Amino acid sequence: MIGKLFRNARIFTPIDRGVPLAGKNQGQVASFERGAVYVHNGVIEMVGPESQIMDSIKTRQVDLEVDCRGLCLIPGFVDCHTHMCFADLREDEFELRLAGADYLEILRKGGGIHSSVRAVRRASEEELFAGTKRRVLRALGFGTTTLEIKSGYGLDTETELKMLRVIARVGRETVLDVVPTFMGAHAVPGESAGNPDDYVRLVVEEMLPRVRTQGIARFCDVFCEAGVFSLEQSRRVLLAARDHGLGGKIHADEVNDLGGARLAAEMRTVSAEHLLAAGDDNLRAMAGAGVIGVLLPGTAYSLRKKLAPAGRMRDLNLPLAIATDSNPGTCYTESMPFVFGLAVMNTHLSPQEALVAATLNAAYAVKMEKTVGSLQKGKRADFLLLEGRGPAVLAYHAGVSPVVAVYKRGELVAGSG
Repeated sequence: MIGKLFRNARIFTPIDRGVPLAGKNQGQVASFERGAVYVHNGVIEMVGPESQIMDSIKTRQVDLEVDCRGLCLIPGFVDCHTHMCFADLREDEFELRLAGADYLEILRKGGGIHSSVRAVRRASEEELFAGTKRRVLRALGFGTTTLEIKSGYGLDTETELKMLRVIARVGRETVLDVVPTFMGAHAVPGESAGNPDDYVRLVVEEMLPRVRTQGIARFCDVFCEAGVFSLEQSRRVLLAARDHGLGGKIHADEVNDLGGARLAAEMRTVSAEHLLAAGDDNLRAMAGAGVIGVLLPGTAYSLRKKLAPAGRMRDLNLPLAIATDSNPGTCYTESMPFVFGLAVMNTHLSPQEALVAATLNAAYAVKMEKTVGSLQKGKRADFLLLEGRGPAVLAYHAGVSPVVAVYKRGELVAGSG
């Protein structure tokens, strides 16, 4: 039984009241100018003004007392959308895009996701694990304490299962909470070119039953986009995933307003991701259905696209999360501080709104809200110390990470403490 007291901190945290924060509540953050957190066996028991906490713990066991020196203390980041399980980088495609090549054009010519598929199929399970673990630990250093990782660079049954095994192992062998997502419907593989319906049949009739038997994945994602999977194909995948007990996610309307956001509302998926081209009516439907909009500002930055209209989405009462979309092709970053800064500076979320998006709402987007995402009694003691007076420093101190220390379940796991 171990009790720890973290005091003399400027604390900022969303307050979880049982639903994601949206609209005028998107930036609802509690703050304590001189605050403290009392942790017992890795779980938060008390958080609030230091004077109150000190009075309340007089009869409690305190094995370790940490003076936070007036630094900012926030919940650990929840990176709710990543593709960190991959084998090779795609710098050559980055240069092609800089020269004017279109993302979907590169995909049609066998690059993009197809390039990553070839590399992952060649890689041994051990090689894939080593690279994924390295990236995940880098994310930890940037303050990510919980993250989702998708498969989707296998596009055949055995390689998709291999990826999910690697993702599960990373979760076992690192301190982070890792949420595995099956994304066999990431693209139509080269061997099925011209026969996308046949590939969808493979995903539905062979891959999903094997994924369920394997028992690793918690969600199923599908890339609903022109030239990838149609609305009807995406619906079929999501319906089958639901039948197999997996939560639904959808890459929606990244390039074209295909209606993926409307499909997310119809299917009541947990989240819809990207949404750069989604129309207001479909976004409004998402909000009404309780679907979380996951914005990926780093991807728009890398593709030189206009960022998702976060302000308009907020006005439509859509709960917003932000994530890195860490992947080898369109957003090679593990840094949540970087995407936090982009969200504040380029999508015009306030620092408080971005904090909610990077923590509590992101936790809802991976159904981890009961244990992470805010600093409240009963949740895990996952938090960061920042070199600054408030979460705005994540955007203000541009180009670097102000994360001084990362705590997971009350243990220092990265930084100097």
